[in-house]
Formats: sequence, structure tokens, C-alpha cells
Amino acid sequence: MPFSLLPPCVVLSPSRYRAFTFSLTFLLYTSFHLSRKPISIVKSELHKNCSALNELSTASSNQLPNLHTAAECSWKPFDKSNYKQLLGAMDYSFLCAYAVGMFLSGIIGERLPIRLYLTFGMLMSGLFTCLFGLGYIYSIHSLGFYIFVQVANGLVQTTGWPSVVTCIGNWFGKGRRGLIMGIWNSHTSVGNILGSLIAGYWVSSNWGLSFIVPGLIIAAMGIICFLFLIEREYCYVIGWTKLLLPQDNSSVSVPVQQVVVVKSESEPSAISFMGALRIPGVIEFSLCLLFAKLVSYTFLFWLPLYITKTAHLDAKKAGDLSTLFDVGGIVGGILAGVISDKLGKRATTCAVMLLLAAPILYGFSMISEFGLGPTIGMLLVCGGLVNGPYALITTAVAADLGTHKSLKGNARALSTVTAIIDGTGSVGAAIGPLLAGVLSSQGWDQVFYMLMAADFLALLVGADAC
Repeated sequence: MPFSLLPPCVVLSPSRYRAFTFSLTFLLYTSFHLSRKPISIVKSELHKNCSALNELSTASSNQLPNLHTAAECSWKPFDKSNYKQLLGAMDYSFLCAYAVGMFLSGIIGERLPIRLYLTFGMLMSGLFTCLFGLGYIYSIHSLGFYIFVQVANGLVQTTGWPSVVTCIGNWFGKGRRGLIMGIWNSHTSVGNILGSLIAGYWVSSNWGLSFIVPGLIIAAMGIICFLFLIEREYCYVIGWTKLLLPQDNSSVSVPVQQVVVVKSESEPSAISFMGALRIPGVIEFSLCLLFAKLVSYTFLFWLPLYITKTAHLDAKKAGDLSTLFDVGGIVGGILAGVISDKLGKRATTCAVMLLLAAPILYGFSMISEFGLGPTIGMLLVCGGLVNGPYALITTAVAADLGTHKSLKGNARALSTVTAIIDGTGSVGAAIGPLLAGVLSSQGWDQVFYMLMAADFLALLVGADAC
């Protein structure tokens, strides 16, 4: 293997390798979600409600000319009455590219060094995230430009999930996998929270920086990935060796420095796409995730705008409040992992949480009109029940299926299985925000009815896996 492909040689004990890999992959994928979140925060800035500014200007018209119109307050081309459809099209372009690319990403990832593949994806994702922000700096008002950036970013971001799940799955066995991956998967919510706070800091003054700063962060994490990521597949640790003593031909075991050595033995061939589909449970959980991720990503991309319109808050306050949904998601993901470990039934755990989520979604649409306090409570509960099944399927379930007994010990199926499950889920993630953009023009109630229907479909499909 060429020297440039060798993993870095870091002297650590096996347990510390696991802790190091756990922490590093956590931070790596946190940066992925951190760079995806700004668009949902900036939406309310791309199309503002300028009525308040117009009223203020009219009241003081004797002293000052009317400087603000609806068009001037909004960012072209999102200043038109169909702005919700245009914003939905941007979401759809990113998520559709992500869904298509994910099916290919897993197959490619099985055949390339994870470290290099992940580094490339993070650097390119940083580039395209920054490009979106440069649209503000250079006053770019072409919808085609923003669509292109979203499509390109969606494609390169598919390098992330199969790579980090494969890496963490290689280092950790099945024991307490639900708990370990439930904690680890909180990177999704942590990234969303940090992305909301970072984007919200600049959204009202210079929304270009809301993209540029997260873009620089994920690019920097890509460099860290290249320098420090250790792949279990390519290395093992030597901790003890036997020395032969010449005087009496006796031997003694002595500790020596631990080193990383590249394996020379042949690896089993990577599994095919159709071979991965034949693994029991892959199709059922993939379809279940399609509908579960539809619900989760609709909240991810539209919740700040919904809060802005219904609670009449500015973009920063709405973004900060929306982070409570992700806080609930952290708790829900860990709770789902713990329960599934105790029961040994991952599908049943998903089904129960999906069943409870439907009435909570309806309650959220009603209670959000009764003030800030009830809204905060419902955001936390809704985030836990919506993100719990989604987190469990994309982590512990995917790792279980990627190391299924039918594979006879071939560990090179994990990336492909993960990509199939998350790629199918990403189809739902692309459809949900698009439908939300269309339905919200008829009233937000229609959006919540769509989310409840998707939740029930996830429950029906997931029941087949029980």
C-alpha cells in the first residue's frame, strides 16, 4: 500500500483507540450537520415580513422617505409570492442529490480508504457551504447558482455517514451497541444546535457568514480527519512479544511499544448492492426510515420558519428556540438505544416511539398557539419521539444488519448496508421539505397532517420487521 494511504501511527491502548475513534467520529459528523443547518435559519432572512418596517416608515413619512418595500427587504429571487416553493426547491435539490449519491457512496466507500474518502468529502462540503455564503458577499441573485451549490453539496456530503458508521462499527462489537451508538448519534442534534447558534449569530447582520463560518469548520475538521483517523480495517495493535533468552533457552513475555501495522493478508471482497438487499431486515428498515426521516428532516429545514411565522419571532430567536427540538432528539436517541439493548428488540422500540409520536405531532400543531411555555415542552417531547427511531435505525440497526450472521463474518458489508438504509431514508428526507413548501401555502395544519400520515406509514412498515 502506498505510504500516503497508510493510517497515522498513534501509540494507544486498544481501549483508548476505541475512545479516540468514538470522540473523533463524533466531532467529524457533528461538523456535517453543523454545515447543513444554516439554510433553515437563513430562510426567514431570505424572505422577510416587511410590514412592520413599512408601517414604521409610513408613520414617519413626514420626516423620512419610505425606504423599505417588500422587495427591498427580501433577497432576490426569494422576494416573490412563491418564495415558499423556491425555498422548498432548494431543500429538495440538496436532499435529492444526497439521496441519489448515498446509494453510490456506500459502494464506493467499501472500496476506498475511509480516511481519504471522508477527508475529500469534508473539504468539498466546506467549499460548497462557503460558496452559498459568498452569494451574499458578491450579491448573487441567481436561483440557478443556489440550486447548483445545494446539489453539489448534497452529493459530497454523502461521503460522511457510511464512513463514520463503518469506522465506529469496526471498533465496537454488539455488546451495548444501542447505548453506545445512541450516545454517539447525538452528534446529529449537537451539530444542529451548534449550526443554529452559529448561523443565528450572523443571520440578521450578514447571513453570508452564517454559511462561511460552518464551511470553514467542516473543512478544518476534514484536515483533522486526514491527520488522525484510525481505521480498524487496516490496523491492529501489538502489545506483547516473546523474547528467547540465550542462556537457558527459556522465554519470557515482555511488553513492547504498541505500534500500528498494516495488514498484509487478503481481505474478503465487498458485498454487492443486491447482496446487501437480501440481508433479512434491510428492506423493511429502509422503508421505515424513509417515512421517519421525512418527518425529522421536515422539522430540520422548516421548524425555524414555522416558529417565525406562528410565534412572530425574529430569525435569531426562532433559530435558538428550534434547538430545543434537537435537545429532545439527543435524549430520545439515547433512550431508544438503552431500551432496545434491554429488550433486545430494536424494531419493537421503534414501533412504540412512532406510535406515541403521531398524537404528539398533532398536539404540537395545536399547543404552539398557546404561548412560549407549552411550545418549549412540546418541542422537547416531539424531538425525542421523532428522532429516537430515526437515530436507532441509522446506527444500531444498520450496524446489526451490516454484521448479520448471514454474512459469515464478512465485515465489508457495513458501509453498503448503511448507505442503502440511509439512502432510502434520504428519499423521504427530500420529499418531506418539498411537500412542506407546497402545503404550507395552504396553511401549516396541512403540513402537520402530512407528518402524521408519514409517521403512521413508518409504523406500518416497521411492524413487518418486528
